[in-house]
Amino acid sequence: MAGLMPYLLFPGNAAEALELYSSVFGGEVSAWTYAEMGRHDGPGDAIAHGQLAGPVALAAADAGADDDAVQMSGMFLSLLGTADAVTLTRWFDALAADGRVMDPLQARPWGGVDGSVVDRYGIRWLIGYEPE
Repeated sequence: MAGLMPYLLFPGNAAEALELYSSVFGGEVSAWTYAEMGRHDGPGDAIAHGQLAGPVALAAADAGADDDAVQMSGMFLSLLGTADAVTLTRWFDALAADGRVMDPLQARPWGGVDGSVVDRYGIRWLIGYEPE
């Protein structure tokens, strides 16, 4: 891995979230349950570790008994300049579906285009690009 990869803990819907992110960004999901990993700190059928490998990489799990599920405050997962304008616009729209647009994707005074969205799982995303 070349850089930072977010690891998100979900309140029992990590498998669903990973599938959504795979449908938005592309890539391959791998996931293992607590039972498959021989762990007893969460429900046997819950996701103990999952990962999306692709253009956007992230890891996720269902929060264990002593873990808090992710709550985003004062931060975004930034996808600024990580793909072309068409792809980033498509990602923004897909994450906004059943979510909430905080700031529409729009041209900014400095020449860039960006916007922010909260997806259906409460994850905040900052998406933008520099026009060609």
